[in-house]
Amino acid sequence: MTDATARVRELNLYRQYFDLVTTGAKTIEVRVKYPHLVDLAAGDTIRFRIKGTDETCEVQITRVTEYADFETLLDGEGPSNINPTASRDEQLSNIRAIYPRDKEALGALAIEIGLPD
Repeated sequence: MTDATARVRELNLYRQYFDLVTTGAKTIEVRVKYPHLVDLAAGDTIRFRIKGTDETCEVQITRVTEYADFETLLDGEGPSNINPTASRDEQLSNIRAIYPRDKEALGALAIEIGLPD
């Protein structure tokens, strides 16, 4: 993707995950495959914002992989890349608390991210 076609997306993120992103410890962001996210691509930028604040962090997308569900995503990507502070089972529970099963049925996206140089 060229700079001319790269896009910036703004997404909200909970504080605990935001802090992991800003330190580089979280390299995979998990999202439901909502229609407005299906065209995310390597080279795009995500500007994460803690909801209700002006605090932001920009990351570059290096890869987007689609999975049928969160369990398959966690197994495919490795839980430590998503949240190195929680076990796989804790992460699955946390993700499903954010996204109920009817949302999970849309599919899951593993978005590999990196801090800009």
